[in-house]
Formats: sequence, structure tokens, C-alpha cells
Amino acid sequence: MAALPRPTPDATAGRAGAIHESPARSNDLAAQADAAALRASLRTDRATLELGFLEHGKAAHLLKAHSHLIDQYLRRVWQQLDMPDHIALVAVGGYGRGELYPRSDIDLLILLDAEPDETLKQKLQTLIGLLWDIGLEVGHSIRTVAQCMNEAADITVQTNLLEARLLTGNASLFGELHDALQQHLDPGQFFLAKLQEQKQRHARFLDADYNLEPNLKESPGGLRDLQTINWIARAAGLGTRWAELAQAGLITVAEARQIARHDGLLQDLRIRLHYLAKRREDRLIFDFQTPLAEQMGISASANRRASEHLMQRYYRTKRAVRQFNTILLQSLRDHLFRETPPVHAINERFRNVGTLLDIRDERLFEHTPAAIFELFLLLEQHPELTDLSTRTLRALWRAQHHIDAAFRSDPQNRARFMEIVRQPQGVLHALRRMNQYGILGAYIPAFGRVVGQMQHDLFHVYTVDEHILMVVRNLRRFAVAEFAHEYPLCSKLISEFARPEVLYIAGLFHDIAKGRGGDHSQLGKKDARAFCKTHGISRDDTDLIVWLVEQHLTLSATAQKQDLSDPEVIANFAAKIKNDRYLVALYLMTVADVRGTSPKVWNAWKAKLMEDLFRLTRRYLSDGQVADQLGAIRLESASALNLYALSPDSYQLFWAQLDDSYFLDHEANEIAWHTRLLAFKVNSATPIVKARLSRAEEGLQVMVYCPDQRGLFARICEFFSRMSYTIVEAKIHTTRHGYALNSFQIMEAVRSNTVYRDIMNYIEFELTQQIEQARPVAPAASGRISRQLKHFPIPTEVELKPDHKGLHLLSLIAGDRPGLLARIALIFDQHGIRLHRAKINTLGSRAEDVFWISGEILADAERTAGFLDELREKF
Repeated sequence: MAALPRPTPDATAGRAGAIHESPARSNDLAAQADAAALRASLRTDRATLELGFLEHGKAAHLLKAHSHLIDQYLRRVWQQLDMPDHIALVAVGGYGRGELYPRSDIDLLILLDAEPDETLKQKLQTLIGLLWDIGLEVGHSIRTVAQCMNEAADITVQTNLLEARLLTGNASLFGELHDALQQHLDPGQFFLAKLQEQKQRHARFLDADYNLEPNLKESPGGLRDLQTINWIARAAGLGTRWAELAQAGLITVAEARQIARHDGLLQDLRIRLHYLAKRREDRLIFDFQTPLAEQMGISASANRRASEHLMQRYYRTKRAVRQFNTILLQSLRDHLFRETPPVHAINERFRNVGTLLDIRDERLFEHTPAAIFELFLLLEQHPELTDLSTRTLRALWRAQHHIDAAFRSDPQNRARFMEIVRQPQGVLHALRRMNQYGILGAYIPAFGRVVGQMQHDLFHVYTVDEHILMVVRNLRRFAVAEFAHEYPLCSKLISEFARPEVLYIAGLFHDIAKGRGGDHSQLGKKDARAFCKTHGISRDDTDLIVWLVEQHLTLSATAQKQDLSDPEVIANFAAKIKNDRYLVALYLMTVADVRGTSPKVWNAWKAKLMEDLFRLTRRYLSDGQVADQLGAIRLESASALNLYALSPDSYQLFWAQLDDSYFLDHEANEIAWHTRLLAFKVNSATPIVKARLSRAEEGLQVMVYCPDQRGLFARICEFFSRMSYTIVEAKIHTTRHGYALNSFQIMEAVRSNTVYRDIMNYIEFELTQQIEQARPVAPAASGRISRQLKHFPIPTEVELKPDHKGLHLLSLIAGDRPGLLARIALIFDQHGIRLHRAKINTLGSRAEDVFWISGEILADAERTAGFLDELREKF
């Protein structure tokens, strides 16, 4: 609902006819009694409307009934105050069109015939004060007709006035306003202004956060998209209801019923949201998704929450609304501007009208369904075509039901689909258009089942179908030269990868079995194999596609949860890889997949881990051994130190304190950095803390060297937690002479424009002080959990198993929150657990951490069980 601007003292100063509009309360006791009675009556009447709505659930009836109710109270107050008959009270905005939501503002225009005198000003102040006193949250402006026309240069004000409705007062004066607006209104310019307004609004609400908690009113595919159509149609004199647009020939009667159904669902959700929130709340925030589903009788299924079923219904409505919005805006443009662009035949079925692709026969898809895929192929092959004509859009929307079993089994259609995904350009746009118009889900039914399906796993911020297409988008982006600087290795690899359509098809199927229950990778590979078999894909490529779908999580899990310095980890991972083509495909697929979950999940550290695993595995597949064995890493480290004119004699004492595990755990550049800092301070009595920019090009690397002390790791974790920094990797080493040599990769929990040099100085000084003081580590406060985690909690999973190095591998999955790692470290300390290494992986609000630990209690089954139980209970 667009609202008239509420004048402020600054805005109204010097403006003729403006009134200072802060609510005023009457001091008259009788008036106060009347106001109290009216307030009580209004509250009762509104409660009656709410009960009636919750019983019958008729959204349109509630909106009209609420508008009518407020009409009555406004007229009663107007008459009670004996307002002069030469002015008028006018409803504008959503209230003007008779759609007043339970907690929406009541937008009013007090229309004057001239500038008010002091007596009228006083009456108007009393009116506004009384309206607030009785519980009406009004948004109002006070203007003459001339002032309204001056303000109507603003498209928002013009839109409000377009829906003006006389409540009471001077009908003749209101008629003047109506006539003036009609003379002022240019339907063509109004169309262009509303179109630009919609583009700007869509850009504002395309943020990933709005995917999880969409705005029912403002988000793309929301109520505002439907209202925009109605406003333009009203300005063009085509009507204000969907049935009237059907009579005008812009849509069919069946389409009008479809739009009304989607409009009704959005209205229903928004009304219920207002009642549940007890405030004006238009976002489907996590707090209300489950209560809304329950109120609407939506139940959880075996594999999905009730809220996920509700959100899928919403997302499918959103998609339909966006589709109708696109079609109707194009229809309205054609009606208003009646342009005659040049027409050229492409073939006997299609032509181009200007830059639009047009069907030559409106019934083309009915008698020749195969032309549906031809349309998408032509768009790829003719980059000069920017979109589809209005009648083609409508025909395509209606053609969905022609994608049936016969269509899917037709060899011509199968071959053409493969031709679409093999085109050198336009593949992503083709697939996105096919999804938008319901074609892709109809052709691949398994894909159709995940359209609009939200994943409340706390790190995917897109619906499954959007995520799948985002993965394809990322794969295509690797191949575009202008984006080669983003991921140089990926761009190089894909440029050398034969038949890249293998990757796109694997991308289409990698998450296609989400929500069915069971392992979606195993279920999805069956769908992928069936698709490959029916589409004539070679055995080799079929095997690769199926393997990619089955293994698409393997590289990410290995890189982020295992010790890449361990030769056995690399050997075990390489054993799953058939050849270099398989490795390259899996690496490209993994980077595209992780980047496609959420803008907040991907970071430079994850990129480095995955690239490291790729390079180590490629070396292993080539040479049959893991790079960076003990001798090689020592030699590489010494070579790096030679560049700083450090001879082996100068750091021999330091290296003598380090065992083999240190060299295998660290990269050569890390070892050289540590050695330069510590070679002449091996027995330093004071802590040495140094920080540098991470080689991952994001975040910092911090080294801590000091005589070992109890609670050191907990103390360091607590320090970084207070700084709002996240530890993404920790390497904990104790030298032969009892010193702690710890290395941390840290990143900002929330990215900012902080100058790293200042942060590095702060860390080096403050952390040194804290370690020196060695105060007891207080129990870390349990940070405030996110609203998403609150409503969709993650059950804590703890697993402990021995590894081949004599250590124990502790895996912990829990809901992430500030201070989590510090609290884990404190529990380790309390149980005498020694930490050797940690990998900290945060996926949205989900923490998946791995710790390499040792300790006496791990030899005692009972004490170990108590330790694990404490972790489960506290997180």
C-alpha cells in the first residue's frame, strides 16, 4: 500500500495550507469519555472481524469489511465534531480501494477548498487527535485540490490519488479533485514511471535474506506486483478488477481466475501475519512460518516441516505472480503505445517483431508442441532477440500441459533439449526461462517436485530449483572470459574441459531428490542415469554425470573436515577418483555448488582448502604419491628461508624443538614465517603473538608462541570471540621443550571495511597481555542465537573415533552462535583434553567442527561417555 507522505515540521514549513499534524488529545472530560467509548467499541468490532475471518478464512471479505467498519467510525467522528461542509474526507491508497489490512495505516486526505483559517486549523487538530485517541492509526495529509496536483508530480502521491474514495463531506469538491487528476494523468508516462518503480523495488528486495523471509507485499512476486498492474489498468481506463481486464482482452477468463486465486493466497497470508504479529508485519519471518502453517491446516510430512510446505505454496504463487506481471505489463505496453516495430520471418513458425521473438500462429504450441523447445533454441541462437512477444508469453504459459508423457518420450524433443544445453551461449537464460514458465518442471518431473521447495538447513538461502540453476549459472560463469579473474583456476579448467554440458546436466540433478527422504545423492543418481539413458548420452559421460551426482559433497567434506597434510587422507580421496577428468569435474562442480548455497557461506578460506585438495590429489594421481612429504617440506621451507639470508645454523636450535608432525601439519611458507619470528627467541619467557594477512587473501593468520599453560586455547578462543572474529582453522603444537606453538586462521564474523593493519596491532598487543596475565578463563557466555536457529534448531551431533595417528577425531555439528568455540574449548580444558588441530566450518547458522584430540579420559569408556554427553547437552 503506497502511503501519502506524512508531513513533518520541516516538510510543511512555508507550505501554504499545511497543518502541523502531531496527534493532539482533547482536555475536555466529556470528549475523553466519548473517545474511550469509541475506542472500546472499535476494539470489539475489530475483534469480531478477526474471529469471523479465522472461522471462514475469506480474505477479500475481511478487507472490505474492515474498510467498511473504519468508514463508519470516521464518518461518526466527522459528524460528532461537526466538521464544516465545504471540505471533504477522502480515503486514499489501499484504504481508498477498499482493501484495509488489520494493522495497516489508514491513509486519509482532508481536502480543502482554500487555505484554512485558525478556527479550521484547530478543528482539524482536534479531529486528528481524536482519531488517534480512539485507536485509528491514520496517515494523513491536508491539501487543497491545487496542492494535490502539485504533489502529484510524485508518482507515489499520484498513485494514491488514483484510488481516492470520498468518505464524507463536500462531494463537489471531491469531484474537482477527480477531474483535475484525470486531466493531469498521462497513462503512458504513468506506465513508464510505475515500471521503473517496480524495477527499483525488485532490486531492493532481491537480497538473499528476503528469500528466507520474503516480504509478502514488496518482494518480487508479491502483492505490489499485482497492484502495479491494477494501477496501470485503472490509469488506462481498462478497469480495476481481474474480470474487467479479461473483458478488455488483456487476459482470458481462466487466467483472471488464476490471478485472483494467487492474489487471494497472498492476501490471506498477509492478514494472518498481521493478526499473529499483532502489528504491521509483512515479512514471512521465521517466528510466524510454523504458526501460519498450523493455522492454515498445513501439516508436516515424513520428510518436511509444515513450514516448508507452506513456503513451497508461497514460492509457487510468487512465481506465478511474476509470470502474470510480466505478461500483463507487456500487454499494457502494447495497448498504450501501439508501436509498429519491423517484422522479419525466421522460419514458418517464428518471426521477430523488433527484438522480440513471436509465434506466427497463436495456436502453434497446441498443434505442434515440439515448437516449445524450438523457441528456446532460437533465443540461444539469435542473441539479438531480447525477449518474447506478449502473445508468445501467454501461449507458452498455457502450453505447460502439452509437456506430457508423449512429449517427454519423443526422440525429437529429447534431441532438441540436449541441443539447448550444448549451445555455446544462452544455456542459463534458456533454463531459467523454462523454469519460470513451468516448462522445465514439466519436462523433468523430478525437477518439478522441487520447484519452490525451501530448505531450512540454515545455509541454503534459495529454493531447491533456484539453487540448482544457481549452480549451473556458476559453471557457465567460469567459462565467460570477463569473469576469469574471479576464479582463474576454474576458468582455466573449464576452458579445457570437453563437452561441458556434462557438468550442466550433473548440476541439474545433484539436488533434485531433496525432500524425498533418504540420501538425496543416491536417489538423484538414479534420476540422472534414467535421464542420460533416454537422451542418448554416451556411456562414459553417463558414468561421469551419475558419479558427480553421487559424490558432489565428497570434495567439500574432505577439504573442510579432514587433515589435508595427512598422506592417507589424500590417498583415500584419490581412490574415489577415476581419472583427471573426474577430478576436474568434481572440483568445478563443488566450487559452483558451495557458491550457490548462499553469498555468506563461500569465502576465500574455503576456496583455498578446496584448491589445495584438488592440487594435492592431482599430484597424487599423476605421481602416485602425496606431495609435501617430510623431506620435501623441510627442503621447501629451507629454500624459503634462504631468501631472507637465514642459514640453517641460525634456526637449527628452533627446528630441533619441532617434531615431524609439526612439519607435516604446516605449509612451507608457514614454517618459514614461524622460523623467522622464533629462530632467535626459542626460549622466550614472554608470549610472542604475531599476525599477518592470510594467504587465502581474506582474514588473518595469527601465531601464538609461549610456555604452555592450562586453558590457553580457551583463552585465545574467548579473545577472538569478543572481537567478533571466527576461527576457521587452528593448528595446535607443543614443542619438545614445552612451548605452545599455535597457528590460527581467523575471519570476521560479519564482513566490514576494517583496516587489517590496525586489527593486527591490536591482536598482537592485547592477546599477549591476556596470555601473560593467565587469568582463569570464565565460562563463555552463551551468545544469542539467530531467530532462524531458534525456530529451526539443529540437533547436536557428536561423534568420536580414533584415527591412524594415535589421536581421536571428534566431530561436532551444532547450531552456531557467538562464543561457541570458546565454550567447547573450556569443556576440553575441564576434562583435560589436549587439542592438536581443529577445522572450524560454519555454514550459515550451522557449525560443523572437527577436532583432533588426545587425553587420559579417552582411555576410559565411562569418562569418555560423560565428556561426550556434556557436549551434547550444552550445545
